[in-house]
Amino acid sequence: MIELILFFLLLISLILLYFFFSKYSNLKEKFDELSFLKKSQSVKYGKLTEQWIPFSDDFPFDSSSFRFLGSPVDGVAFNDDSVVFCEFKSNTSSLSEKQKKIKKLILDKKVKWLEMHLKN
Repeated sequence: MIELILFFLLLISLILLYFFFSKYSNLKEKFDELSFLKKSQSVKYGKLTEQWIPFSDDFPFDSSSFRFLGSPVDGVAFNDDSVVFCEFKSNTSSLSEKQKKIKKLILDKKVKWLEMHLKN
């Protein structure tokens, strides 16, 4: 009789374990999907915001002097006395490794001018 009770308890435990595992798997899948959607929306928001920042009152240069690049930096502001590479970030985003390298090159004054004349 005790063996039968233990068998049923084990069977019920296995059924409950399967039930909870399947619920966990479904919740994890939904969580991963929502997490992906949130990141995707954040990226879209960031890209949209980048394009409007030069027209905001907070932008320290004349917006007509700004040229949008998009990648690897957002753009360049051409002023009378300087050329400024601009990267706009929102929320907690940070520079990518490529952007960090570009920033270092600029700060190390490793920027050059190339002028090409094409022959007809």
